[in-house]
Amino acid sequence: MKKLLLAVLFFAAPAFAQQSILIGGALPQSGILADLAADLRKALLLWQDEVNAGGGLLGRRVELLLLDDGSEQGAAGKLYQQLILEHKADLLIGPFGSAASLGAAAAAERNRRILINATGAARSVHRSGLRYVFQTATPLSAYGAGPVELARGLGVKRILLLAREDPGAREMAARAQESAAAAGLAVDQIEIYAPGATDFAAQVARARATGAEGWIAFGLPQDAAEMVKSFRRLGFSPRLFAAQGAANPDFIKRVGQDAEFAVGIPAYERRAATRGNAQFVQAYTKKWSAEPGHLAAEGYAAAKVLEEAVRRAGSMETDKLRDELAALETETPLGGYKVDRSGAQIAARPPLVQIIRGRREIVWPEALATAKLQPYPAWEARKPLQ
Repeated sequence: MKKLLLAVLFFAAPAFAQQSILIGGALPQSGILADLAADLRKALLLWQDEVNAGGGLLGRRVELLLLDDGSEQGAAGKLYQQLILEHKADLLIGPFGSAASLGAAAAAERNRRILINATGAARSVHRSGLRYVFQTATPLSAYGAGPVELARGLGVKRILLLAREDPGAREMAARAQESAAAAGLAVDQIEIYAPGATDFAAQVARARATGAEGWIAFGLPQDAAEMVKSFRRLGFSPRLFAAQGAANPDFIKRVGQDAEFAVGIPAYERRAATRGNAQFVQAYTKKWSAEPGHLAAEGYAAAKVLEEAVRRAGSMETDKLRDELAALETETPLGGYKVDRSGAQIAARPPLVQIIRGRREIVWPEALATAKLQPYPAWEARKPLQ
């Protein structure tokens, strides 16, 4: 039997005369994914404390009921069915990852229960016909928009797109390819590279042969580091080098000062001046003695969107909440929230950061920028940092 965890025990208080609002979810609290998903749970607990300190929702106390899925993504459907039928959860917040979110979404739709998809970023989660599932996570398809816009701003006419051999990276690259074509940029077939690749000489040769001045890659920090090593060895420097993995501190550790001028694509940026982000970072750090990562931001954003929808609806009636979530346009620490007819996010865009003097500076979107984008310089033009 799965371990059941009550996030916070409920104590009756005069300030909350009505029955509490039960919000259910299932997260890895044991098994191989438990440490990775811990920030998600911590952010939800922080939000619970904050909303109850402010009088709850509709004057009722919020109680989180988080079940442990044991790091088994296939257990999500059964656990969300249990939350709905056995525990009578009023509202649901989705599980960890896209695979688990598919099962949770099916249970929510079947039982006409509102579910906020907090971390399921793959497009497959929001198939046509969903009515009760709403995505607050930044979709994978949004990761290519910023780099394409930067390339166009630099006057780049042709880009080379690369993707690690995994479904998520492929989805990001495919949407970037569509965005590039729509923006009038020349782009060829996506270059798929194997995990563990250490030599990108063939891709550099292709970039040179086709005249590609923009290099946009989706993968891990080590992938971005190996690309930079190949660039330096071969004396290659595109006008724009943007790589998903370059946003990770591990990228700088691997290549040192050669990380300069690379553009990274983080899922979340703690310094971003999005609505409520500074307060969220401060509160999370104070409560947990650690800064929030992207999973914490995803969990908190999901809860804040749900809170706003309940407040606007003034009711817990399912169809009223559904209509509010479908029409709602707002901003969270993670970024914008607006959904299409299937409940998929269409407002969120990952920020872009450039490594400048060893520091991550936001260069896109302009409204959040802390520095101006600098073109990727030739290797011989670089000077050592003092």
